[in-house]
Amino acid sequence: MTLKYLIQKEFLQIRRNTFLPRLIFLFPIVIMCVMPWVMSMEVRNIVVDVVDNDRTMSSQQLVHDIEASNYFIFHGQQPTYQAALADIETGKADVVLVIPQDYSRDLTMGLQPQVLIAANAVNGTKGAMGSAYLSQIVTAHALPEAATIQSKVSTLLLYNKHQNYKVFMIPALFAIVMMLMTGFLPTLNIVGEKEAGTIEQINVTPVSKWAFILSKLIPYWLIALFVITAGLLLAWGLYGITSSGPIWLVYVLAMLLALFFSSFGLIVSNYSDTMQQAVFVMWFFVVCLMLLSGLFTPTRSMPHWAYLTTYVNPMHYFIDAIRTVFIRGGTFQAVAHQILALLSIGLIMACWAVQSYKKNN
Repeated sequence: MTLKYLIQKEFLQIRRNTFLPRLIFLFPIVIMCVMPWVMSMEVRNIVVDVVDNDRTMSSQQLVHDIEASNYFIFHGQQPTYQAALADIETGKADVVLVIPQDYSRDLTMGLQPQVLIAANAVNGTKGAMGSAYLSQIVTAHALPEAATIQSKVSTLLLYNKHQNYKVFMIPALFAIVMMLMTGFLPTLNIVGEKEAGTIEQINVTPVSKWAFILSKLIPYWLIALFVITAGLLLAWGLYGITSSGPIWLVYVLAMLLALFFSSFGLIVSNYSDTMQQAVFVMWFFVVCLMLLSGLFTPTRSMPHWAYLTTYVNPMHYFIDAIRTVFIRGGTFQAVAHQILALLSIGLIMACWAVQSYKKNN
């Protein structure tokens, strides 16, 4: 019965707070409505300048092919390479294509014309992808037989057949939502009570350590369930994206991640005396966990020493498992390894959290 009233007290505190109810409702909506559109690794809107030294029908056809591409923004033709390079240096263009003077003649004679592609590599990804896209257009125009061979190659897409990047990002965004709702909020709640002095009043009562800890975590676990449900409904309603695997597995994975973050947040709050200290410590670890999890970049692309951290990173296991369930339609057997890892890490952190909490501090 004591736990029931403590949980009721937590919900009353959340409801009376002017900010938290708005955050709980608006955060998942903003995440699901905005982030899938902007968190895309596909490079588009590459501004290109063309220097046409040939000025023939063949060279102009190549220019028109570039203009028609969905990946490029045609900035115009420049008279010289130096003028186009000046556009790159001032940020007006990303890639420059220089067509040589004898381009049409070399094509007619069956030779391979030497076309210059210069890219702004300050943004390495955009420069490399822009050069690759432009090279494909030039190759298709200069070597039609290569394009014919490429067209004969068929690709069978087993998962995400429309190559929609939102399908890839939406399940991973659940990790960010869980991180805030079950990690940051309980931490700030407990540290806030420390600063206000109200936690001392509870410490002198007969309330057990377990009852107090559970009363702090259960409300946010329930809020996390609501947020995950809202996220699934928004993904279905806005994008028509639903989980290919069992929905209950999505909830199991979410609650295991919630166990880790809530335990970790409790540990941080136990060792923190001020709100500012707790925020900085949480932010430091959360950013590291997120960037090393494979949320944005493949973990195999990391240096070997960085890849080794994924073995103890619960975010990595969650993202890998939820993408398996959401996109590939994986069953429990397909994600059993990740579930076991999440459960083990969560239980270890929970034991540490309980051990580190001093009721009579």
